[in-house]
Amino acid sequence: MATDSGSGSGSGPEPGVRIGSLHGSAVSFGGSNNTNTVHHGGTEAGAPGAAQLLEAVLNLRAALVHAPRGADRTALDTELDGIAEQLEGAETIRPGLPARLRAALERWAPLVESVSAAAALGSLLGMLGG
Repeated sequence: MATDSGSGSGSGPEPGVRIGSLHGSAVSFGGSNNTNTVHHGGTEAGAPGAAQLLEAVLNLRAALVHAPRGADRTALDTELDGIAEQLEGAETIRPGLPARLRAALERWAPLVESVSAAAALGSLLGMLGG
């Protein structure tokens, strides 16, 4: 849904996007001419558990093997390893962990935007809310 941001620039309202809740949907997003599509149509109720989130983090970590090496990649690898360590064997997701993971994905978006595993992880984070 587009909204008027009230920019006052004289060129009309800037389009805005607001996503409330998605259920049984397909979502596409991307930048730099990369688009990731996530389909969510499962019958599971509620948010994903720690095991699902851990699997998505490990999938992203494995997919990043093909990303160029550098300081940003090393920092992202370290962050993902730390998150995976917190999720391993956990029955529940610790408060604050989804926000930490979201922040990592946003911070290193140029590295992960073309990786489909990042889209799957983003979908799980969306299901967790916030």
